[in-house]
Amino acid sequence: MAQQLQSPRAQSYDVILIGGAMYGSSIAWWLSRDPGFDGSILLVERDLSFEFAATSHTNSCIRQQFSNTTNIQISQFGAEFINNFQSYFDHDPRVPHIPIQSFGYMYLADTAADAENLRQSQVVQAQLGAGTRHMTAAEIQAEYPFYNVDDITAGNHNTANEGYFDGGAIFDWCKRVAQEKGAEYVQNEVVAINRQADRIHSVTLASGETLSCGLLVNCTGPRGAHTARMAGINLPVEPRKRYSFIFDAEQPLDRDLPLTIDPSGVHMRSEGRYYLAGCPPDDDAPVAYDDFNQDHSIWQEKVWPILAARVPKFEAIKLINSWAGHYDYNTFDQNAIIGPHHEVENFLFANGFSGHGLQQSMAIGRGLAEFITYGAYRSIDLSPFAYKRIAEGNPLVEKAVI
Repeated sequence: MAQQLQSPRAQSYDVILIGGAMYGSSIAWWLSRDPGFDGSILLVERDLSFEFAATSHTNSCIRQQFSNTTNIQISQFGAEFINNFQSYFDHDPRVPHIPIQSFGYMYLADTAADAENLRQSQVVQAQLGAGTRHMTAAEIQAEYPFYNVDDITAGNHNTANEGYFDGGAIFDWCKRVAQEKGAEYVQNEVVAINRQADRIHSVTLASGETLSCGLLVNCTGPRGAHTARMAGINLPVEPRKRYSFIFDAEQPLDRDLPLTIDPSGVHMRSEGRYYLAGCPPDDDAPVAYDDFNQDHSIWQEKVWPILAARVPKFEAIKLINSWAGHYDYNTFDQNAIIGPHHEVENFLFANGFSGHGLQQSMAIGRGLAEFITYGAYRSIDLSPFAYKRIAEGNPLVEKAVI
């Protein structure tokens, strides 16, 4: 690797986290503030600039509009965490207030079947206290007259604790305070995981050191399957490319644009004075870990026409910026894989978020810290996301995957 390798201070750690971006830092921060945990923490990160980390390419949005109850609960805690961010950092005067820009998600359906899925999901969300409304096309147009809804059957919308937040600031403060409380970060790479039967005993670094560990946590995002293979474990996660575009409109809208999930798969939302759009490629195949090349035809041939069709004022727009990032895509069921392996109990997963990672990191970081400290989840039961479902072939159903 091109970066300067750093050697850790010790030869043994209670917890080694492979990956220091949002998930590694969230788990480390939650552990560092839990009075029940008094162990040592090492985070091994390939690149401490995080230039190509999924965390650095996120669009930083949060929603409660899931169909699975646990996913809803996870995001509800995420919203609570963001809204009370300073209190979670003991009102440290350095820590900023981080509001949620609650323009909400607007899911649009253009078939009766999709409309029924939205209706069923709204019922589940409402039972858990979410403010989602199931709307007719006429109701959508009355509140947001800039949409073309000629082909729309129904939609779901929620403006309570759904929208954009400053994910970069949350990551920065989790990382900073975890370090201040004793978590050690090194720029290095795990090149071997040394497993004996049903336990991980140590890891070997690119710099040559072998470190023993009590628990090993896989927080390597799109590289999660590569990390798991070193322990002899198959993880159904692969990097999938996702495109983001910032654009200006000659005729700006007269109100915030909700994060609109078009039936085509293209999404769009307000982004300050500009707008953001995104989508997967039509050929959504796995890519190399270092492939961030853009296909510029996607904007011209796919995204722009869809934007202009859904919001006619977007016929005259100007592309300002664009980038490609990676989802750590769970090919099994597009849901997170969390907690210990069912046979190798001291190897833990925080993988496969399939685009939900940043918004779920607060609750899942807390949950994994609880599991590491107490051997059980104490706040939200995350056991439905266990690796065992993959071994048994029992997918966890979630209808609202973007």
